[in-house]
Amino acid sequence: MNNKGLISLGLAAVSLLLAPALMGQSTVMPRTEYGHPDLQGTYTFRTLTPLNRPAELADKATLTPDEAAEWAAFENRRQNRDLIIDSVGGAGYPPGVISYNEFWYERGIETIADRRTSLIYDPPNGRLPAMNEIGKARAARIAEMRRLSLGPEARTLADRCLMSNGAGPPMVPGAYNNNMQLVQTKDHIMIVNEMIHRARIIRLDSEHHTRQIKWDGDSVAHWDGDTLVIHTQDFYYFQTARGATSSMKVEERFTWVDENTLDYDFTVEDPQTWDVSWSAKVPMRRTDMPLYEYACHEGNHGLAGILAGWRRYEAMGMNGDGTPIEADGPSE
Repeated sequence: MNNKGLISLGLAAVSLLLAPALMGQSTVMPRTEYGHPDLQGTYTFRTLTPLNRPAELADKATLTPDEAAEWAAFENRRQNRDLIIDSVGGAGYPPGVISYNEFWYERGIETIADRRTSLIYDPPNGRLPAMNEIGKARAARIAEMRRLSLGPEARTLADRCLMSNGAGPPMVPGAYNNNMQLVQTKDHIMIVNEMIHRARIIRLDSEHHTRQIKWDGDSVAHWDGDTLVIHTQDFYYFQTARGATSSMKVEERFTWVDENTLDYDFTVEDPQTWDVSWSAKVPMRRTDMPLYEYACHEGNHGLAGILAGWRRYEAMGMNGDGTPIEADGPSE
């Protein structure tokens, strides 16, 4: 049995230990008129648990209840935008949109129930694998292209309001808009994510179609018992989530846990970026809140402002990040 199999077995054991706490919830799984598990609804996947295990917890896969409470209190304070001075920042300055105050964030305020220190469970260190040499060389080229910011194509897909690292596939919690809606028909699954409003139309099929390559890949689904399995490949863009390429393949597994929870487990592979695959797991919790429009679209004024600001800095003798251009060329 490989590492992933051993780790999955361990996660299953933890789930059994947590089962008594869920006894008050319905354990009767609803089904659609077509006989499939009825997973439909609106869910949130926000959590304070990070995708990658923090360096300071390198040797700790799970936290005790007291440690989890202490860590959550620390992180909630560290990431609170209302307590940050924009002009100062610092080594612990969290990611996100600097000009937003705390009102706009919904990153989650608690760790996941089993208190894992990362959503990634394979590799066992809880972190993304190191990029291979092909991935490193490509990342360097893209970083230089973005540093120069020569045009819209040089910016990220998020800057262009086309895709988000969190919207999927795979879906990964971020700073805000960690919500999705799932709809089922006899032949299709629809997943719409609140972040950059991506709606994925997924066929219940065994074969991929490449007649029309999509930004978020071609997805097909099947049922493995009562688990919905979605395979996605053939991405349009040369650079997708977390440095992966259009060669990335993603397997997502949705399993009904109780009337309020889906288990979301995914695996990513891309030999053009990593030599091994990686897997993560996060609960999807039902919510009665609606999805809101994410009013971001390609060509909006934000992108024009980014490019104009870059050119203005150049005219002032600076790089796009505000650092001075050296006499012998742009600084690194």
